[in-house]
Amino acid sequence: MTKPLKIDFVSDVSCPWCIVGLGGLEQALERVGDLVEAEIHFQPFELNPNMPPEGQNIVEHVAEKYGATPEQSASNRKAIHDRAAAVGFTMTTNENSRIYNTFDAHRLLHWAGIVGGQPALKRALFDAYFTDGLSPADHDVLVAAAEKVGLDGAAARQVLRSGQYAQEVRDAERAWQAAGIKSVPAVVINDRYLISGGQPAEYFEQALRKIAAEV
Repeated sequence: MTKPLKIDFVSDVSCPWCIVGLGGLEQALERVGDLVEAEIHFQPFELNPNMPPEGQNIVEHVAEKYGATPEQSASNRKAIHDRAAAVGFTMTTNENSRIYNTFDAHRLLHWAGIVGGQPALKRALFDAYFTDGLSPADHDVLVAAAEKVGLDGAAARQVLRSGQYAQEVRDAERAWQAAGIKSVPAVVINDRYLISGGQPAEYFEQALRKIAAEV
């Protein structure tokens, strides 16, 4: 018997481990097949809510935030690139890449959750930032991502220009933080089970089978 699962994927579009976690989750869902029927909702989380629109160099940012040396930063990037490649995603970030503000990207994702196409838009935003090196704070980049997955570009631009869904995104962010989410990715299943971090497919598969047996 197929078990319906509601999956809230709390993440940021500038979070590399979120790509790894999403890829692992998707591979696990393929492996469990008809055991579960998953409905994934992408929820907002900003790693750097105070980041200005022009962003900051990634090496400089990691040094300030985590105390990492340029060598440590490069080593960490390679490890993440390898993990992303293992789930079929190409990352091209390097020492010249930048970290950007992602609030408007989350507003657009909220809109896509209403009109449809949120998962595809999330993927397109990951592509734009991590593969193409584009800024998720740039409205032209966001509109192009929306159009790429078949969403209405004019409607997307209107959402961005108007500031629409800002309150809804802020409220959602606060709600997830109040629920104890302090880092991402955080995968919350049926409002009850939490899986944290960029876990591999094997980990997600085991968790999904266990949860399916309990619901």
